[in-house]
Amino acid sequence: MKQITVLEKYPVFTLEIQKSETSYQTIDAIFAYLKDQIAEHPVATYIGEFDHYAHTMSLSEGKVAEGILAAKNIICCFGKVLPKPEVLAVRPRSIGVAEYEDRFVISFMEAPNPDANKAMENWVKGLV
Repeated sequence: MKQITVLEKYPVFTLEIQKSETSYQTIDAIFAYLKDQIAEHPVATYIGEFDHYAHTMSLSEGKVAEGILAAKNIICCFGKVLPKPEVLAVRPRSIGVAEYEDRFVISFMEAPNPDANKAMENWVKGLV
């Protein structure tokens, strides 16, 4: 797993997994695993899924990078305190999964909560 900066300002954790390195062969299988991880976490709660690929392809001006076959986000929240209203701007969390013919690219933006980052990092690494 590596940490990169996307669009010159967003701190993102990302992991590229070859399909030969995992038993999960579809985004739906990965999402089932992630939903289980969220359900088992003492604080995290599952919110939903967003099919980014379908949304983008439905737009007349929508473009998807070459080679991406599917792309979805799973959304959850780790919030156990709400110290001020501005915290809402950095919640909830989203883990994105892009599927290519031979691999998955999994990414999530760094959370202000180190425990949330560690949990998401462990979940993603657990796919290998």
